[in-house]
Amino acid sequence: MPTITYLQGDATCPQAKGVKVIAHVCNDLGRWGKGFVLALSARWASPEAEYRAWSATGKAGGFALGAVQFVRVEPHVWVANMVGQRGVKRGSSGPPIRYPALALCLQQVAVKALELGASVHLPRIGCGLAGGDWAQVEPLIGEHLVGAGVSVTVYDFG
Repeated sequence: MPTITYLQGDATCPQAKGVKVIAHVCNDLGRWGKGFVLALSARWASPEAEYRAWSATGKAGGFALGAVQFVRVEPHVWVANMVGQRGVKRGSSGPPIRYPALALCLQQVAVKALELGASVHLPRIGCGLAGGDWAQVEPLIGEHLVGAGVSVTVYDFG
C-alpha cells in the first residue's frame, strides 16, 4: 500500500525512480513570484510560462479554483500547477488556501499519476504563503493520493 514518506530536501529534485509529478499550490490571480514557485522557476522556465498563459485564458480556458495544469519539464518529470488558493492575502474569509479546491486538485493529480505510473512529490503544499494548516492538508493527501494508490513524498527544505 502506498504511503506518505517525509524527507529533508528539495521537492524540485525528487528522490525516486520512474516518472514523477511535482505538485504545488498556485493562486487564482495568475501571480507567480513568491514561495515554492521561485524554486520551480530556478530549475525550469516552462511551469511559470505555461501557468501565466493559462491564467490569461481565464475561466473560458479552464483557469479556476480546483483546476490543475500539468507541465512536462523532463522526460520523466511533470509539474502540477494546482489552483487551490484564492488570492494571495489573508482576508475576512481567512487565509488564501481553499481546502475543497485543493481536494479537487489532488483528485486530478491522482488520476494523472496513475495514468503515468508516477509517484507524487511536493513541499508542504498550501502551508506557506497560502496560510494553510498541515493538519488539514495531510489528510487530503492521504485520502485523494495515497487512498487512490499513489506513493507520495513530502519534502521539508533545509
